[in-house]
Amino acid sequence: MRHETPGESGQATNRQGAAADRAAQTREAHKVTLIGAVIDFVVGVAKMVAGFVVGSAALVADGIHSFSDILTDLFVVAATHFGRQEPDSNHPYGHGRIETLATLWLGSVLIFVAGGIAWASITRLVGGEAVPAPGLWAIAIAVAALLAKEWIFRYTLRVARRVNSRLLEANAWHSRSDALSTVVVLVGLVAAQFGVGWMDAVAAIVVGLMVGQVGGRLLWESSQELIDTALPRDQRDRMQDIAERVPHVNGVHDLRTRKLGSDVVLDLHIVVPPRVTVSEAHEIGNEVSRRLREAFPELADVTFHIDPEDDSGELEHSLRPGLPLRSDVVELLDGAWHGLPIWHTRVALDLHYLDNQVDVSLYINALPDGQTLEDAAGELRRAARELDWVGRLRIWLGPGKG
Repeated sequence: MRHETPGESGQATNRQGAAADRAAQTREAHKVTLIGAVIDFVVGVAKMVAGFVVGSAALVADGIHSFSDILTDLFVVAATHFGRQEPDSNHPYGHGRIETLATLWLGSVLIFVAGGIAWASITRLVGGEAVPAPGLWAIAIAVAALLAKEWIFRYTLRVARRVNSRLLEANAWHSRSDALSTVVVLVGLVAAQFGVGWMDAVAAIVVGLMVGQVGGRLLWESSQELIDTALPRDQRDRMQDIAERVPHVNGVHDLRTRKLGSDVVLDLHIVVPPRVTVSEAHEIGNEVSRRLREAFPELADVTFHIDPEDDSGELEHSLRPGLPLRSDVVELLDGAWHGLPIWHTRVALDLHYLDNQVDVSLYINALPDGQTLEDAAGELRRAARELDWVGRLRIWLGPGKG
């Protein structure tokens, strides 16, 4: 039977709470997106019917834009569902990239729609096709559509920021682009009502350019995430400051960040006092991680590397020639010190790998007759003079390590 400690129980509770929060956020994202899809359908049908009846290319183009919103709404629902699932064996960092890919797709769709709208409108403008006055009812439909899209934009953006979803925020701005395009359409409709028919085609072209600009921005932001672009400098500086304020942290370097959908992944090197125990150094790292997670709730994974000295800017340790490990150290020291009585009174041996050398702390329970600690240390040092990797040598006399 496995006994669970209070600390393990607390961690399990935290994981369950995080999973419940994630599920609640996903449901909220689905709700606002589906509401937006219903509004997009109603608004799209109204725009296209009115546009065909009155012969307004701008209103038809705006209706197509609204219908494109329905497709992206459905895609956002799927992406937020799969993108916010918990990590598994095949995706140990989670599924956040699904949201990133979905945002890329959304940006591509917007650019495609923009191109179609602009091309059709330019063709109509060059052809000099007459545009009749649309009538007040068509203008009223455009006003109602504008108000509906502006409301869903604000609602979606509020939820996106609450659940920290870039994809949902992108979809909110997609709705805002529809609202802004409707403003342009209104200008064209009013102008056509007063006999300036060519303004309708110009308005449709402007709508296409606006939609394309939004799509380009989404493509750029998502591509930056896919190539693991770091968080903004001010956020990284704040992370470094928080980590360096933890007691017994002597420095932080090689702090690296990247985004996975709505999550952030962080790894960093933490410099601790060189002779603390492994468990103490690890707990210092845990405290750094805790404080960073409190300040940045979007941190999904924090990996820290403990350094006994500041090696920032130096060659990666694993690329350097290695120092002997404990088993080799004991064998080499035994070869040098086998004939010395003090070596055989040892009860423990501590090794500290510092400054490209191995510092040796020898714990003994008794000194050979007539020998002082200073004498013993000198004897050991002389016998090990051929071992150039041996750094500081210390002898500790006592009952042994606890």
